[in-house]
Amino acid sequence: MEFLGFNFGSIDIGAAWRAALAFAAPRWMPTVATIVLATVVYFIVRWILGRAKKRWVTRTETRLDDHFVEFLLSAGLFSIVAWAAWRIIQVWSIPNATGDAPLAANWVLAIWVGLLFLPLSRFIGDILDVVEERVIAKGETTLDETAFPLINRTVRFIILALGAVLALDLLGLNIAPLLAGAGVMGLALSLAAKDTLSNLIAGVLLIMDRPFKVGDRIELWSAPNETGTWGDVIEIGLRATKIRNPDNLVIVVPNSQIMVRDIINYTMSGEDIRLRIPFSVAYESDIDRAKVLLIDAAKKVEGVKLSPEPLVIVRGFGPSDVQIQLRVWILEARNRRRIADEITGRAVAAFADAGVEIPYPKRELIIHGESGQGPASRSGQGPASRRLPRPG
Repeated sequence: MEFLGFNFGSIDIGAAWRAALAFAAPRWMPTVATIVLATVVYFIVRWILGRAKKRWVTRTETRLDDHFVEFLLSAGLFSIVAWAAWRIIQVWSIPNATGDAPLAANWVLAIWVGLLFLPLSRFIGDILDVVEERVIAKGETTLDETAFPLINRTVRFIILALGAVLALDLLGLNIAPLLAGAGVMGLALSLAAKDTLSNLIAGVLLIMDRPFKVGDRIELWSAPNETGTWGDVIEIGLRATKIRNPDNLVIVVPNSQIMVRDIINYTMSGEDIRLRIPFSVAYESDIDRAKVLLIDAAKKVEGVKLSPEPLVIVRGFGPSDVQIQLRVWILEARNRRRIADEITGRAVAAFADAGVEIPYPKRELIIHGESGQGPASRSGQGPASRRLPRPG
């Protein structure tokens, strides 16, 4: 009988069956024993670790020992399964002429080494998570919830890559060509994605340098027209930073642009900052009276600190005004616009009540009359105009 080009009629099925039974007879008992032994060892290890976790681990405040027990349990499971598979392959394989281990057994060993790095990577990541919680709680460093996850992912990736390299080495594979190819590919990608890589590098430097953190209020340099020029940082990513301005618009700024600009951070040094509000008064006005009015107006505004007290200084002289400046400390930097607006409104009303003149542009108008009459002049506001005499 032929099927798919094979002549099954020439095969002695009985002889093949007897040969298969003869080959399996001395091997099935060791196989069953290996499986049973591996199962028993796994449950024993699990029982021991469970007892240890219940008696000692759960009574401690730290979670490091919990993560260590989980790592031992996962590593033990991978090791027991790998040993059982390796042993079964050894039993069922036909030894070669040199007596070396079968190729399948080498694959099992390589896979076991690679899989061991999975729980190891998770265990190292859990340790870094615990360290992150403690460091952030104590506030001993500028690294916060943005930088630590990046470090955590990088360390985990390095551990997994190391496991893959060791596994390939156990299989006798030469990884040098792979590394060379990866280098060439990396160079090509770096040239093709130059802007993206520059943003990634700037993002790493931004996270490490920390000119601002999530929640800080900074000045914007690329805000749309007719919108707020400052905003609150809501996310610092590897490629870009997201900032929400007072109009509830989210502005996404590439990190490479942030690193080459001056950054004005209103809340980095604390919530209290000093405001400088410019005013102008006419030369004929009482400057000392104007200073007192400004200080009184500032003290009546909620959010202004009374210590140190508000201060008014003369900044300079203009064509028709004396330029003064009010300097006040406020409790919250986020309220600087509201406080400045309220102080300005109170100051305008106080100046009007006290007769302190706020200068405005004035021009002298000279109007020439009929022939033989002298020029008449008057002062007023608006652009200058001149009437030429009629021709005689």
